[in-house]
Amino acid sequence: MGKIILRLDRVMADRKMSLNELSERVGVSNVNLSKMKTGKISAIRFSTLEAICEVLNCQPGDILEYDPNACDGTQKDA
Repeated sequence: MGKIILRLDRVMADRKMSLNELSERVGVSNVNLSKMKTGKISAIRFSTLEAICEVLNCQPGDILEYDPNACDGTQKDA
């Protein structure tokens, strides 16, 4: 099974925006954005995704990527 990969760090770097600045402008805590940056989340609210996209002037596909060959760390028995 594939995996959704978060590319927030890449988009932030392209925009030269710090975690603190993004946090302030989006209204989401540094801790939650840091977890998103490192891929340590299992869900994201559409309202948060919309706010991030607005601030970073990007599309959701710039932040989220599906890799059909990546393993999500869970194994299912056949």
